[in-house]
Amino acid sequence: MDDDRPDVLLTGLLFYDLVLTGLGRPPTPGEEIWTAGMGSSPGGIANLAVAASRFGLKTSLATVFGDDFYGTYCRDVLAGQEGVDLSLSRTADGWHTPVTVSIAHGSDRALVTHGQEPPYSQDALMGDPPEARTALVHIEADPHAWLAKAAANGTQIYADVGWDPTQQWSTDLLDQLSLCHAFLPNEVEAMAYTRTDSAVAALAALSELVPVAVVTRGGEGAVAVDQTTGEYADVPALDLDVLDATGAGDVFGASFVAASLGGWPLVERLRFAVLAAGLSVRHHGGALAAPGWYGIDRWWRAVTDPELKRAYGFLDDRIPADPGPPVHHAPVTPPNGIPD
Repeated sequence: MDDDRPDVLLTGLLFYDLVLTGLGRPPTPGEEIWTAGMGSSPGGIANLAVAASRFGLKTSLATVFGDDFYGTYCRDVLAGQEGVDLSLSRTADGWHTPVTVSIAHGSDRALVTHGQEPPYSQDALMGDPPEARTALVHIEADPHAWLAKAAANGTQIYADVGWDPTQQWSTDLLDQLSLCHAFLPNEVEAMAYTRTDSAVAALAALSELVPVAVVTRGGEGAVAVDQTTGEYADVPALDLDVLDATGAGDVFGASFVAASLGGWPLVERLRFAVLAAGLSVRHHGGALAAPGWYGIDRWWRAVTDPELKRAYGFLDDRIPADPGPPVHHAPVTPPNGIPD
């Protein structure tokens, strides 16, 4: 019997991203710097939606679009180009779609955003959420009611968390992990919330609270524990050129969910997520940097390094026979010259 549930359920704030790259150095107050590259793309929650959809997952997104150019562009890209289901989303009259300018320099970036709180909350958008195989969520200090409803209807919750601007890192937030199947913070967040001094120690603490715990480590890769299978994995990052790291964490999360839905061993799930996130940083950030199966296949066909061939040999059995057409990357000026 066919499973008509969405593979991935998402809700959150959408942005129109304008990404500036190719800076020789960061700008300082009072001066003008010309960049070598620029790209535009849907961003925010769209990063997760596109990354998931490009792996063939049925992806349902509940978000708010402004009734402006930016909202129309993002809606057209998500629904028309990327095949994301927007039936739970709304367009708000007289509300401006948030805009973020990302200034990428080296392996990091600075963000400047203009926007206002959306007129519909996550709970208003979701209501009684539809049954889904998974939901990818961003947990916050104030819990959302829809999350408990989704967990109760059998949806597996994969959660991440963001930077706490108060730097209080209240451990009360971790109470929400009782609703979650997996938690995927970065090492700074993980150590802060668990009051530990290393990624491995933070992972051990989190594994007591959630069945699957993952701690991402940027250029050092990622570590994970799956208590349901008794697996532990420690995977290094790949040595890839970084154009723009915007959205790489979202690509990691969506890729980990895709591999998890396939029932892969933990080390394969982790390697796959590290690879997909690594490939995404070679393109201008935002949603359209996600590689999808097409990007994974192109990379794998080009690999000659024996160590990588051994580590990623599982891809021979995982990549679909038809990885799909070339993905659409963010429109850029000038072309960045990096192959797909």
